[in-house]
Amino acid sequence: MIKTIAVAMGGYSSEAEISIKSGEVVHKHLSKNPNFEVYKAHILKEKWFVKTLAGEEIPIDKSNFSIKINQKIIRFDCVFNTIHGSPGEDGLFQAYLQTLNIPQTACDYYQAALTFNKRDCISVLKAHGIRTAKNVYINKGDHINTSEIIRQVGLPCFVKANRAGSSYGISKVKAEDEILPALKHSFKEDNEVIIESFLDGREVSVGVIKINGEIQALPITEIISENEFFDFEAKYLGKSKEITPANLSKEQTEEVKNQAVKIFKLLKLKGLTRSEFIFHNNIPHFLECNACPGLTEESILPQQAAAAGISLQELFTNAVEESISNFKS
Repeated sequence: MIKTIAVAMGGYSSEAEISIKSGEVVHKHLSKNPNFEVYKAHILKEKWFVKTLAGEEIPIDKSNFSIKINQKIIRFDCVFNTIHGSPGEDGLFQAYLQTLNIPQTACDYYQAALTFNKRDCISVLKAHGIRTAKNVYINKGDHINTSEIIRQVGLPCFVKANRAGSSYGISKVKAEDEILPALKHSFKEDNEVIIESFLDGREVSVGVIKINGEIQALPITEIISENEFFDFEAKYLGKSKEITPANLSKEQTEEVKNQAVKIFKLLKLKGLTRSEFIFHNNIPHFLECNACPGLTEESILPQQAAAAGISLQELFTNAVEESISNFKS
């Protein structure tokens, strides 16, 4: 039986353009499956619509997430969620779809909200023995004591928007007088900020998926940035080297994969996920979990799937099938 799939892309944040690139790739590969009829669903602040191959924009009825083409109402059996940022990565879109009993491929709404909130996610994982950087939490409007911040996290440190991705709203701070400008930069993306101690070491990314009913850590990627950290330029403008599989020892590989799988299980994640770590003093320290990672051919998780011998068609088809088979209305 043919399943009707909407690939949701875009979103309301600075990451909308990147999300659309991911969505286009997912649409291309899912469309190769003869059992799927696949549509591009653009979820934007100003409008929601399905874009046809001819470029026509068909409005989405938000009351039931359906479209009408040639007087025929089309409803969706599943939504492949490629939205980075709000509302697809922070749980809002997931909750909306769940009220309509429509399966979607990313984690559920609570888990999405938790992983999108760096501060809350770190707080939960620390309680389970996951190592992280030292951190300080700042909200917009708080009194800022820069010397106290330095006392707690040291220099250099990172100032990050709490709920943002693709390295938007992040700065590396080397001197006390750089903290306030860095906070101002982060507050452009979010009214909550996390300030973290600098972890010196090798940065790695570990994709974790559930495929054929089994939770599996993918081959690890080591990230070597030409810039001072893995910022927007490094991620998307070629200013980094990504080595998959990473040249780690057997012990390091096993330890960080086990940590990533543990996080996947602890947070009750599903779909396609990626956790970032830094080997500081030869011990993996958790940075963040991306529950809706980039899915272009050049993105890290597709690189890892290829290294594991998993094609993008297989990867994306499995995500849809897992979502439908495990959906609880």
